[in-house]
Amino acid sequence: MKLVIAEKPSVAMSLAAVLGATERKDGYLEGSGYLVSWCVGHLLELAQPEAYKEQYAKWRYEDLPILPENWKYEVPKDKKTQLALLCRLMKDKRVDSVVCATDAGREGELIFRLVYEYAGCKKPMERLWISSMEDAAIREGFDHLHPGSDYDKLYDAAVCRAGADWLIGINATRLFSVLYGVTLNVGRVMSPTLALLVQRESDIESFISKPFYVPEITCGGFTASGEKMTERSEAEKIRMDCDHNSAFVRSVEKQVKTIQPPRLYDLTTLQRECNRIYGYTAQQTLDYVQSLYEKKLATYPRTDSQYLTKDMQATAASLILWLRDNMTFGKGYAGEPDIDRVTDDSKVTDHHAIIPTVEIARTDLSELPSGERDVLTLLVVRLLCATTQVHRFEAVTAILDCQGYTFTAKGKTILQSGWKEVERIHRMSIRQSETEHKENEAVALPVLQEGQTFEAVSASLREGKTSPPKHYTDVIFCERKEWIGIEERSSA
Repeated sequence: MKLVIAEKPSVAMSLAAVLGATERKDGYLEGSGYLVSWCVGHLLELAQPEAYKEQYAKWRYEDLPILPENWKYEVPKDKKTQLALLCRLMKDKRVDSVVCATDAGREGELIFRLVYEYAGCKKPMERLWISSMEDAAIREGFDHLHPGSDYDKLYDAAVCRAGADWLIGINATRLFSVLYGVTLNVGRVMSPTLALLVQRESDIESFISKPFYVPEITCGGFTASGEKMTERSEAEKIRMDCDHNSAFVRSVEKQVKTIQPPRLYDLTTLQRECNRIYGYTAQQTLDYVQSLYEKKLATYPRTDSQYLTKDMQATAASLILWLRDNMTFGKGYAGEPDIDRVTDDSKVTDHHAIIPTVEIARTDLSELPSGERDVLTLLVVRLLCATTQVHRFEAVTAILDCQGYTFTAKGKTILQSGWKEVERIHRMSIRQSETEHKENEAVALPVLQEGQTFEAVSASLREGKTSPPKHYTDVIFCERKEWIGIEERSSA
């Protein structure tokens, strides 16, 4: 009999349903040769300093640094019962092997291994490594369980990170608190994050806004702009010299440009988009996509890859065709799916990009909570955008001369909407500011020829002010988490 240990009760229930372990027990399920239980997040945590020496209960400079030779762990009071149950199940004589079925990532590995070692379990250990909670994926995963030893380095990395957090947090916090006589929390994540905020706030406070002026001429149904100037009098002179005088086209440059479809979502880019479009924080987005994963509607969320593997191509292609024919955004999809563009085994480490699953075809999306529905919609839109045609347009840059002054007009003509059409339909389905819509609209210039003349142009002056740096938002920390070292964790 195999003992399967998941990270959360909800995941354990899904695994048990597929495995046929339908008999409910106190804290686990049983059936078809399996016992299925769960951890409820971290059941063991690194002990506080006083667990090593009683004198560490007091914060004193002379005790620093505190460097444990061997790590000790404590069991949170509210998790003792479940930990005791797992220990008992591991020692059950019916159990001949244990399957680690916690989330397929560093934290999931740590959660399981600490329990396995705490229980003193010596039974063979196997690893379930899946990127989707769909029934087919679960069956496939259990048909191809990996030796637990394959993930020893992943566990070592998790222990190392947790230990580093403890060493930095405990020692630095106590040091600065003792030196300055007030509690000053220092940590691997919070300190560089705070440094970013302080520096940006300083930049904003010291910023001095300066006005600028841009002379412009309007002729032939379009507007051309001169150079940005800091002195109003100079810009006003240009305006007066040009107003009601003639202008001619000095040059016209045309260039066909192509914008490739965006890549699929990894967690960071998904969080950034959810913040920009819906205002969701990084944690909210993670919670929503984690829930979608557990509901079998999305693949595993904690990934840094934006590509799929070759073995997923057939499934992804059939899913895209269904989305194209059944989702509103599919109306903008042109051509056959280009799966090769989003496939690269060499750029997928632990998990592939986040995409919706085929379960979406059997789900009433209107019944999902709004946050989950928004995130799933973005996953659908991105999968369609990433695999359809490129966006192609002709960019036109016209240089005009008026009374010896130079003015520039730019425009573009869409030649092939491609993936931008899918994006446009999605954008129109949600509430965005009128300004954002205008920024995304393509403005075409009239047909212009070198030497073409315009009589009695209308000159004007566009005024503005330089803006200070913006306050950081949740998006910034999503983008910079790689060097800060931020790692999201699911709530227990």
